[in-house]
Amino acid sequence: MKQRIIFALLMSFLLSILMTCWVTWINLGWTPGFYTQWLHAFTLAWPVAGLIAFFVGPEIYKLSAKLAR
Repeated sequence: MKQRIIFALLMSFLLSILMTCWVTWINLGWTPGFYTQWLHAFTLAWPVAGLIAFFVGPEIYKLSAKLAR
C-alpha cells in the first residue's frame, strides 16, 4: 500500500507538471503571466491526478498486462 501511494503521488506530480505546462503554453504562449497561470493549473490538477492514479492505476496495470500478452 505504501508503494502504491508513493507511486501515485510521484506519477501524478510529474504528469501534472508536464501536462499543465504544455497546455498552458499552448493556450497562452510565453506571456508575462505564464508562470502564475501554470502554477494555478498545476495546483488544481495534481490532487485530482493523484486520486485518479491511486484508484484507477491498479486496473490500468491489469489491463496493460492483458494487452501485452
